[in-house]
Amino acid sequence: MNLIQTDKRRLIVGLGVTGKSCIRYFLRMGLSFSVLDTRENPPEMQAVAQEFPQVDIHLGKSHTALVDEADEIYLSPGIAIDDPLLTEAVSRGALVTGDIDLFAQQATAPVIAISGSNAKSTVTTLVGEMAKCANITAGVGGNLGEPALDLLSSDCEAYVLELSSFQLERCADLKPQVACLLNISADHMDRHQTMMTYHQAKQRVYRGAKHIIFNRHDSLTAPLKTVDVSVKSFGLDAPDLGHYGVREIEGQRYLVKGFEPLMAVSDIPLVGDHHILNTLAALAIGEAAGFALPAMQMAVKQFKGLPHRCEFVADIDGVDYINDSKATNVGATVAALKGLSGSTAGHIVLIAGGQTKGADFSALISALKPLQCKLVLLGEGAAQIESLVTGQIEVFRVDSLEQAVSVAQANSQSGDRVLLSPACASFDMFDGFEQRGDIFKTAVNHLLLSDQGVKH
Repeated sequence: MNLIQTDKRRLIVGLGVTGKSCIRYFLRMGLSFSVLDTRENPPEMQAVAQEFPQVDIHLGKSHTALVDEADEIYLSPGIAIDDPLLTEAVSRGALVTGDIDLFAQQATAPVIAISGSNAKSTVTTLVGEMAKCANITAGVGGNLGEPALDLLSSDCEAYVLELSSFQLERCADLKPQVACLLNISADHMDRHQTMMTYHQAKQRVYRGAKHIIFNRHDSLTAPLKTVDVSVKSFGLDAPDLGHYGVREIEGQRYLVKGFEPLMAVSDIPLVGDHHILNTLAALAIGEAAGFALPAMQMAVKQFKGLPHRCEFVADIDGVDYINDSKATNVGATVAALKGLSGSTAGHIVLIAGGQTKGADFSALISALKPLQCKLVLLGEGAAQIESLVTGQIEVFRVDSLEQAVSVAQANSQSGDRVLLSPACASFDMFDGFEQRGDIFKTAVNHLLLSDQGVKH
């Protein structure tokens, strides 16, 4: 289907990163369009006006009639497809879509599509690094970094896209060369309402794919349809022939495909089972995309991870401080706890809490119990999380992240790890997970300097 009809009235809704990429795209295409943002004063509006001085931009709810008049509506991911704003447009058959369908229509190089509740940014970046080591010019972005439409280039030999459920729920048919669903755990329930709806959105990443990679430890990632498709799984156990996993060979753990050793677990510079899983997924994706194994091995050995994803900050008196601020849902925090617990000599002191997004925290409490963790809680979700805690877990309530770090230090000892992994969004107290992580790192570094001062 040709999405863009020259005689249609096109409307971009939302002036976020995606909306601005849609503006640039339509300008390049030489097509007429208008823009609507229902906010009276969107962030960085002055910069937007400077970049697009000739674009027809409307601000505020008084202009929502533009939606009812448009033939083609291009939504920013933050706007749900069932938003009441779109009721009239949907009822009269207007096209309501997003940037990924526009991208799919124009992309000529193979697409690698990666989604999941957690770790998709890490795996997308690692696959991008594998492409670079293989001397393949790849556009890397989507929900991470550059938006998909800004990546379009005749120079690209491949595209590596991180895709969110918000992007996928309105995506018709991306037809990727390789599609991977890393994991699925409850997230954005305030948007999707049910796990079924969320699951359905995530499964759309597989539509039209030639190669499918899924996590055999997570049944929700298994593709629902596999006709004429190559399907491979990854996991931490010994795999079947042709699939990816971990085997012990001559006393050493190896990442393998079937019985074929790919690389030693000890070659992965990042610690934790979750990083082993991420590496296995990336290797499976890269091989399906045709990357050479030596190039992929090189990328893995050089990869230091992403900021705010189980990022080592400091060792203070034998206690490791880990910044996992990107853990904005329960599944991410549970994965971090499981990934780090095996390599933690003592206990984990977990700093958690924030904007809940309608989450159920019972899985978090279940993960904490066998680990004998201590729990430092802050933000909007603190009371809800504490209400689920039994007497087995010691809980501290704090009012700021700086106070959380101080309390964590006072209640940890050599061999322990202090882990910021909030299981919640950050917007109740911070501008985003990045600011939350930066404040944590600053507080930890202040502790480190104080500790060094005392010793000297």
